[in-house]
This record gives sequence, structure tokens and C-alpha cells, in this order.
Amino acid sequence: MHQDSEKYKKTALSNNEVKGLLEKFDIALVPELFVHQRMEVVAAARKIGFPVVLKGMGANLLHKTDRGLVHLNLLDSQAVENAVRSIVAEASNDLDGFLIQPQIKGRREFVAGLFQDRQFGPVIMFGVGGVFTEAFADVVFRLAPLSEIDAAEMLEEIQGNALLGNIRGEKAVRRDELIQTLLGLSRIAEAHPEISEIDINPLLVTPEGRVVAVDALVVTGGRPVETEFLPPLAPDAIGSLFYPKSVAIVGASAQIGKWGHTLMANTISGGYEGPIYPVNPKGGTIAGRKVFRSVAEIPGKIGLAAVTIPADKVLDLIPEFRKKGIRNMLLITSGFGEIGMRGKDLEDQLVKAAQEANVLVLGPNTMGICNPHNKLYCTGSPVMPLPGSTAMVAQSGNMGIQLLAFAEQQGIGIRAFCGSGNEAMMTIEDYLDGFEVDTLTRTVILYVESVKNGRRFFNSARRVGKKKPIVLLKGGRSAAGNRAAASHTGAMTSDIKIFEAACRQAGIVMAQKPMDLLDLAAAFSSLPLPDGKRAAIVTLGGGWGVVTADLCAEYDLEVPELSSKLIAKMDRMLPAYWSRSNPIDLVGDRDPSIPITAIEELVKWDGCDAVINLGIMGRRIMVKRFGQSVLKSDPQYDQDFIDQLNQQFLKFEKEYIEHIVKLMEKFKKPIFGVSLLPDEKNQTLYRVAGSKLKGVFYPTPERAVKSFAKMVEYNRFLKKL
Repeated sequence: MHQDSEKYKKTALSNNEVKGLLEKFDIALVPELFVHQRMEVVAAARKIGFPVVLKGMGANLLHKTDRGLVHLNLLDSQAVENAVRSIVAEASNDLDGFLIQPQIKGRREFVAGLFQDRQFGPVIMFGVGGVFTEAFADVVFRLAPLSEIDAAEMLEEIQGNALLGNIRGEKAVRRDELIQTLLGLSRIAEAHPEISEIDINPLLVTPEGRVVAVDALVVTGGRPVETEFLPPLAPDAIGSLFYPKSVAIVGASAQIGKWGHTLMANTISGGYEGPIYPVNPKGGTIAGRKVFRSVAEIPGKIGLAAVTIPADKVLDLIPEFRKKGIRNMLLITSGFGEIGMRGKDLEDQLVKAAQEANVLVLGPNTMGICNPHNKLYCTGSPVMPLPGSTAMVAQSGNMGIQLLAFAEQQGIGIRAFCGSGNEAMMTIEDYLDGFEVDTLTRTVILYVESVKNGRRFFNSARRVGKKKPIVLLKGGRSAAGNRAAASHTGAMTSDIKIFEAACRQAGIVMAQKPMDLLDLAAAFSSLPLPDGKRAAIVTLGGGWGVVTADLCAEYDLEVPELSSKLIAKMDRMLPAYWSRSNPIDLVGDRDPSIPITAIEELVKWDGCDAVINLGIMGRRIMVKRFGQSVLKSDPQYDQDFIDQLNQQFLKFEKEYIEHIVKLMEKFKKPIFGVSLLPDEKNQTLYRVAGSKLKGVFYPTPERAVKSFAKMVEYNRFLKKL
């Protein structure tokens, strides 16, 4: 056998080796005796004390329960002898000896373990154990090394966490002992990288709440060949891509609809102020600009070369770029790793040549980049959002462009956008490192189908997440989605449960739907973080308040009772039949000062951490429609009167937004809005001159409550640090 084959061969440790390893790392084991000869078993059982458990042991006997090699609750010597005969008959030549343990009483069984993930390295697992572990699949994960907080969170995250408390006359589990077990596994992962798997099942809880490992499997070897990762890029190198002094469109075209024409048209129409150089071997003019036959003909320096020529011609550009001193290539062209092995080989050749020429390649197979702060919109669609503080990277260019279009429509400002494509040289991990040091970035949103280096992704995200929130949508969560992601990006994705566990541990805020990304970007970039999870709700209609309170309960938010002092204040300005509780129903009052006063009193109240207001914004739309109805039905009113009425409500909404922004600045509490009705003028964000905070108004209560809940989740992460 070759040395490499020997290195990756799986080997199960003997029972004595397992026992020594676990005891060394403070993992409590049930008392036991091991004997080699069948005639020694009964004496060992008497020494342990009946009732006992008897197990057949051997290097090849890994799934003992399935083969009938585990006999429980043996009450006397005869029962032990019968079990021995059964084990010998089943195990035959694989039998090395017998393990005798006391029959530990206890109804609760858990499972804990360690394994090596292809992307993320050592992972710790915990869940409901016993013979139904696979059937229930009630398990959670964390990457090693664990902190004590990580281990404690794992106990709470299993669906069967009620088993940890007092149950059926048995005392609550000693959580400190479970935590000690998980931390012990974590320390093993660090001290023994050769161990590929540990399975402790069952991890039994006694009626007194003590925790003991009844059975454990430890396997060494079998680890996959280590992947050779791309070297990390310097954060300032990434920044230079988004601030080019000039742009060359290599593959420029005069034909509308072609990439070479679209890219140039969008870059020009976006207002980019640097030189734009069309490049095409045919020469001539395009859009009134001189076309250069090659980059060598361009007289000035080139900050960014956007390339749209066919894939099989791209490699030939590298020597030209090197000679011209071009350091940044935006490679729009597809036909590389996403099409299979032939394309992947071409992509690898390109990366090698680019590295040797000191050329940084963004892509291939990308929809482009934009930086609204310098009017660079070098993308495949004419989408031009406002400058802002939300940085966005999408591994699907089309998804990214759609999100950009919505951001433009809803007034959500963008720091920078990139469709990262195949990430042949620049990976999600590199972008995270760049956003960490970028002072204009306050929020990061990511659409991710795969990561190149899972452990680096985790470390970068955890570091960035301490400074600014990362909101992530994972594509490829289902089997079908995973296949689609692999064909789309030419990359593989790690098991979704491991990926999501790594994200939670790193403090990443997980989105479930594409629209969540921008809803959360709006909240994180525009509102102060809530200090807790208590919501005060104010609404113009009772039903909306009830629904919103229910949603808060679903998202583990609290809707506290109003204080007597606050009720007294509301009594003075609301009719006697108001709700007198949280949610506060303003009972459709038309006095514009009442909702403003109510919001202010709630924000001042020390019993809440955030305010959700429903239906206060958007009344102008209802008033406008009512005015149209009046004009058609009642001749005594004219258009001027209705216009004045509409203007009053427009003025109210402007003043209302300014007021809630001032309240947020003063009291450091977020105010989430839900509009009564949308129209073409409706936005998610409303800016107020001179303030970094903004008015945030969603079209539905669900989106407001979810955003609040996710901000609470992120703040909990920051506090635990």
C-alpha cells in the first residue's frame, strides 16, 4: 500500500484507547470492565453489580446495536451467559472481547460528536440520541474551537430541549456537564487533528441529572485531501477595482444588445467622469468615441479593463495587459468553470497566467460592478441606485441586478455592488476582508451559493460581524437548489446545516428570501440597534395590531403591557373606548398630532426597546382617493380644495418622518413603520437632511417584525462577544 493511501485509511481506536482519550479531556464515562475470554464475563458482571449491560467488542464491530451485540438490563448470571452465547454466534471471528457496564437508569439520551467537514474543518455535534438519532435528526452543530457560550447555545437550539429540564420525576440535566463534554470534544479536535470522527451515543442522563458517556466510537484517518486555496488578496487591491481612474471596454460593440455595447452604454449614461476607451480590432467609432484596436494603442493608463470577448480569446489578453500595466480585469465573459471540466481547465490556465502577470481578475461570468459614490455603473443593466452604506456581493449576477433595481426604486443607498461570478481569483472571503476596512460600508449583504474556503469564510465573517452586520441569503439549500448552484457557479456547496451553523456562530444574519436582504439592509443601515426584544405597537386599526402582536410572538419578541403612567397619558388624548393595552389602537383618529404624540410617548417609555407603527404613513393615498370620489359626487367641492387637503397630508408625512428620525437620534431606539397603502411614490427609506438615520416603512407587518427580530438577533451576538 502506498504511503498516501495509508495516511487516509480509517482506523477505529480500541475501547481502552477511547476510554483513555475521553477521560483525558474530562468527558465522563460510565464505569466498565473489559475481558477477553467468555468464561470471565460472569465474574466481571458480578463485580460491576447487576443489572448490567454486555457488549461484544472488536475493531470491525462498529454498529453493535444493529447487529444485536448490545444486551441491556441483564439481571443475573444466567442472563449474562445467554447474552454471551448470542454475541459469540453473531460476531464470530470479529470478536475481540466483552465490555461489561452497569445498567444506568435514565430515560433521556443525547448524542455528541466530532467530525471533519470538507469545507469548514472540525465540527462539534449535539442532539437527541439513542437508537432514534437518525430518525429524528434533532442535532445542531458548531465549528471547533467552541467557546462556553457556543456550547450553551447548542443545548438550547435542539428541538427537544425540554428534555434538559425536570421531567417525569427525573431532575434537570446538569448543563455544566453537557457543556464540559462538548468543550472536551472541541479540545480533542485541536489537540488531535488526525481524529476524523467521534460518536458518543448514547450520552445518558441519570435520574439525578448526571451525564455519562455510555458508548463511543473514535476513528482516525480517512480525512479528505486538503484543498489548495487561492492566496488572500490585500483589501486595498479590492478597493482599487471600484475606483478606477479610467475604464477600457475590451470587446466594445456598436450593435445594441451585445455586451460590448450594453456595458459601454451603461458606464457612460451612469455619469462616470473618467476616460472610457472602447477597444475592438476593427477600430472606427462607437457612440461617437474613437475605438482603439488594442489596449496598447490607448494613450493613457487604464484603471479597469472590462472584458466581453469570447472565452477562448481571453488568455491572449494577459500579455497585452502586462505590457500595458493593466492591473484590474472585470471579466464579463462566460464559458469557464460553470460549463464543466473543459471550462474549468481554461479558467485555471487564466488564473495562473494572470497571477504571473500581476493582473487581478474579477469573475469570469459576472454581471459587472457598480460604485455609486463615483458614478461607476459598469453593469449589464441600466440600474443606478443612490450612494449609500450597503455593500452587496451576489454570486448570481441576475439576482444582484434585480436587488439593485429594487434598491434604486425604494431609495436604499448602495456602497458598492459586485456580481462575483465564478470567483476564479477574487472570492467572497476577499470581499469580506475589503468591507471590513472600508469606512463607507455600514452593512454587508451577500447572496451566496458556495464558498471556496469555508474556514476562512467563517473567520472573516466573524471578524467583520463584530464591526458591521452581514446579512446573507444562501442559495442551494435544497437538493435541487444545490444542483442548480453547482451548475451556475461551477462550485460545490457544503452541507447546508453545517453552513448555517457556521453563519450563526459568526454572527451572520440569515435571510430566508431575496427581499429579506434589502429589508434588512434598510433596517441595519438606517435605524439604531434595539437593546432588547420588547415591542410597543401603535396602529390606526385594531386588526393590524393583533396580527403584529401575533407575529412578534412567532419571532420570539415580547409585547409588554403598558405601564399605568403611560395609560394615563393616552387616556388624556384618546377616546374612552381605546384599547388601553399594547398594541395601542388609535381608533382611526384623524387628528395628525395624536399619532406623533403617541409615538413620542412610546419611544420615551423604558418598557420597550422598539416601536412599530402601522398605517400612519400612506394615509395621503386614501385621502387622495377619497378626494377623487368627492369631486365626482359632490359639486360644492372643487379641485383646489381637494389639492389643499392632499398637500396637508403630504406635509404631515414629511414632518412625521423628520419627527421619528429625531426621536431615534435622541432615544437610540428603532422605529419600524408599515405604510397604510402603497403607490408609485412609496419607498422603504426616507432621508432626512443632516441625519444618518432614516425613516423606514415596509409594505406589510411581517416584514417590519422580521427586521426587528433579526436586529435583535444581531445585537445578541454583539453582546455575547
